[in-house]
Amino acid sequence: MGIFGVEFDFNNIVAMVSVAIPVLAFVWEFVVIRRKRLGYRLQMDTLATDTAHAPSADVLARMHDDGRPLTEPSFVLVRIENAGWREIVAGDYLTPPDDRTGIRVLFRDRRVVGMAVTELSQPALRHFFVSTRQGVTQETDGFGIDEQDGSGLIRLPKVTLNPGAHYKVLAVLERRSGSPGAAFPEPEFQAEVTGGTSRSFAWVRWLARLKLAHTESHTFASRPAKVGLVLLATAVLLQAGLTLFWPTKPAPLDCVGGTLHIQGSTAFAPAVQAAAKEYAKLCEAKGAKIAADDGAFQGSGEGIAALERTGTAAGLKGTEGLADRIAFTDGPADEGHPEILPRPVSYALFTLVVNKDAKVRNLSLAQIRAIYARKITNWSEVGGAKIPVHLVDRHRDSGTRNALEKRVLKGRSVPEADVNDCAQLAHGKPGVCEVDSTDTLLDRTATLPGALGYSEASSVTSGDLVKLRIDDMPPTLDGVENGTYPYWQTEYAYTYGEPPADSIAAAFLRYVTDQGGKDILREYGNRPCSETEYPLVCRPT
Repeated sequence: MGIFGVEFDFNNIVAMVSVAIPVLAFVWEFVVIRRKRLGYRLQMDTLATDTAHAPSADVLARMHDDGRPLTEPSFVLVRIENAGWREIVAGDYLTPPDDRTGIRVLFRDRRVVGMAVTELSQPALRHFFVSTRQGVTQETDGFGIDEQDGSGLIRLPKVTLNPGAHYKVLAVLERRSGSPGAAFPEPEFQAEVTGGTSRSFAWVRWLARLKLAHTESHTFASRPAKVGLVLLATAVLLQAGLTLFWPTKPAPLDCVGGTLHIQGSTAFAPAVQAAAKEYAKLCEAKGAKIAADDGAFQGSGEGIAALERTGTAAGLKGTEGLADRIAFTDGPADEGHPEILPRPVSYALFTLVVNKDAKVRNLSLAQIRAIYARKITNWSEVGGAKIPVHLVDRHRDSGTRNALEKRVLKGRSVPEADVNDCAQLAHGKPGVCEVDSTDTLLDRTATLPGALGYSEASSVTSGDLVKLRIDDMPPTLDGVENGTYPYWQTEYAYTYGEPPADSIAAAFLRYVTDQGGKDILREYGNRPCSETEYPLVCRPT
């Protein structure tokens, strides 16, 4: 499932959450909350008896109110501040316009005896608390002491506060109710401010209607922002864990729907089919499918022939090309195919394989040529077991066979088959048979004592087969690139005409030559052409 081309698998969801959390946290913290944030800190709330070791402890404990000793006197120091990044003015306090009080602090079980402003960040703030009328200094209407529901109440005025500005109020209280010695309930701060947003965005105004914030315990960020940071860290750790322990391959840059038919070389088939399977999996949402028809991988020559038949039947003309069919070959196709276009994909490593009963692991080029010239017919002649040499060959249109003849045998053909079925080879004398696929060749070579065959190197998995060294050099890409190992071939992808740029054939060719498909080819022992010095030539340097 996806929206606007984004596929909503689990990794994508985690990635989007990882992006959304910091964005939302930033908007909440610095656009909504920090826009106008009225905060408070309860910097002291202590009984007079808790200061027993202070120099003035005796004086504090013997405080009176109109000659009456205070009952369990206590002291409270409150700091009010602008913790946002915009100025707070009288109109921001959410109280009626005729109410000059902006903040109320309720003390349950206590009565407020008296209070005073002890600190102002700016001297001008003093005028919000006291005024001079007819030469008499007195408290302003919004600043004072009251009772609410039988509890003590401090009223604080609608003070204009610049960002970072603050003031402090010290209050003296005494117990009014509750059990002697019992802890007092926490003071209750009652105030709200508006963020001052446009009236046309009612939901934003509702979000911006913020209560007085307790800033003492989170001067760095508010509680929602801290929760957001924890969620972000969790999402990042989760995604990192998924990447490390359940890595996923990125989708191709251009997934295209449709069904692609692939065919051709049996030696190159495992690598191509693995890349095709991965492409279809990654592009499943686009409807991409890869079809390897029955008998499709029957050799390079047959793949070219089938491609031409399909293109001819489609009646394509001019610059038109098949959009859904590719043939892969070991080496370039023969001349005489004007309608098909080659694209080098990689160069592949091939190897001679011998049945382990031959007791041979290394041959010189001269010995190999002598064996295929039928001059050496028993393995004992090259230091092996005393059993005849049986040659298991591919049919004439095989790219693997052509590479052997061109690069190892110096242009000489392998001998013609003596029998149609390898099982008919006599065990007592040498012989030659032909098979139609790499898998069949490997199977016959593994089960026939003394058999010698050839294959794409990564396809050899049987323990009954030995990959032969040539002149003491093992079959490796490094040997090919150093010029010390001769058996290799460039793998080509052929299309009938130029496939449309938006076709599945063109998209898969881009994937296998320039995108994630290269990694799969490399896993099968091939060197992608794009990694060579001259990609259009695609040969070892």
